[in-house]
Amino acid sequence: MKSGRRYPADVAKSLAQRGQQNRWRTEGAAGSGASSSTWRRETFTLSRLEARAKARQWFDDFPKAAYMTEIESWRELSDGSIEFTIRRLPTAD
Repeated sequence: MKSGRRYPADVAKSLAQRGQQNRWRTEGAAGSGASSSTWRRETFTLSRLEARAKARQWFDDFPKAAYMTEIESWRELSDGSIEFTIRRLPTAD
């Protein structure tokens, strides 16, 4: 660092190094059966009606108030089906 000040380039370099370390830990943990990720994610590709039913099922099984369940991303594909990723916390308190 230059004279005790942090510049945007310093912050970017620090974050990039931290990201590399976290990626290594996640890959290493995955092989041992443990996961360092807080969120559980699943991606589905279903027809519109099936996608709605699957989302309702997740929100019924893992209520938003307890598991912070949410649709993280979704998109409509050219064939009319919906691809979406839903995430939740692994356990509730």
